[in-house]
Amino acid sequence: MQTSTTLPHNNRIEIADVLRGFAVMGITLIHFIERFSLYSFPEETNSFLLFTDRVIWDSVFFTISGKAYCIFALLFGFSFFIQDNSQKEKGKDFRARFAWRLILLFFIACINSTLFPGEILMLYALVGYVLIAVCRLSTRTVAIIAAILILQPLEWGQIIYGLIDPTFKINAQLDAPYWEIINTAQKEGSFFEMCKTAIWTGNVANMGWMLLHGRVTQTAGLFMIGMLLGRNHTFTYSEKNIRLWIKVFILAVVAFFPLYGLIAVLPDFINREALLVPSTLILKSLSNVAFTGILFAGVILVYYLTTFKHILHHLAPYGRMSLTNYLSQSLLGGFLFYNWGLGLYQHTGITVCFLIGIGVFFIQLFFCRWWLRSHRQGPLEYLWKKATWVKIN
Repeated sequence: MQTSTTLPHNNRIEIADVLRGFAVMGITLIHFIERFSLYSFPEETNSFLLFTDRVIWDSVFFTISGKAYCIFALLFGFSFFIQDNSQKEKGKDFRARFAWRLILLFFIACINSTLFPGEILMLYALVGYVLIAVCRLSTRTVAIIAAILILQPLEWGQIIYGLIDPTFKINAQLDAPYWEIINTAQKEGSFFEMCKTAIWTGNVANMGWMLLHGRVTQTAGLFMIGMLLGRNHTFTYSEKNIRLWIKVFILAVVAFFPLYGLIAVLPDFINREALLVPSTLILKSLSNVAFTGILFAGVILVYYLTTFKHILHHLAPYGRMSLTNYLSQSLLGGFLFYNWGLGLYQHTGITVCFLIGIGVFFIQLFFCRWWLRSHRQGPLEYLWKKATWVKIN
């Protein structure tokens, strides 16, 4: 078993904060153009805005959708390694404390889900326990388990079963009725009606969507890969690591285009929905992971090898306060778009929502820079850490 590893004794690895900031920025922009899971857009008559709406929607979803969450998941696993390894060097076992930390995250996710019934922290709080299960296994064993999970074993099982049983059918819209209830509350409900609906129905809809779209196994696998990235010191600058990230970038580019291209042609060769749906999901999931590799390795290489490092450096404070930024955008988004707030979903198209998202990002970024001048952590990061290490007699 491979369980011993050490890290340089520095306060933080800035590139990890930069990547986390990049991911949360992407998530913010996606959430705003989606109007926080409220897909109800006013009819647009301006031809220029029709054009920009289409360009923004297609380009943002192609570049960021599904990829920002992948980066966030990788860094969640990396953060677990940093904490686990730090305690191991002190002769302590972090696993029980991490289990408690996930319980705290679950309650944080419950609060956030009342504001925005499409958040990801609930999944992290539930799936995060896989890190406890695998963190003392060898690197090779963890890598094999992660690869199997990322290859979407549940969907492969559906395909195999569909080939065996020609009458097999799947319900690819299992979550749709729950989203209809949520959307009604978003459009018509008061703040308390929205919270009451979202805390249960919203989480059922959200978890159902993530299960149907392969996010559960994918997230577990990415957690493990993130842990291995930390175990192998891949974020620190060295010639060896630069060569590694160049290889990752090249392999990701080579893998992405055929995977992405196959998605469009698959319906021409597969007619049965029971086979087409899981096959398409597998290709979309793998293409997202490949594009994530392009973004992840690309940011690291730009950071370490180009003069754009000073630009990416500005994302580090945003990444250091990722939890604060993630939860505050849910409150802001709900207030801006839902009925209990300003109800802007009735008046704002994709372009305007995108511009609002950019504005919110910069407001949060300036707040992060101001806050971190006098604090080591964001306010919610501090509270989560203090609660994590509370003494239990």
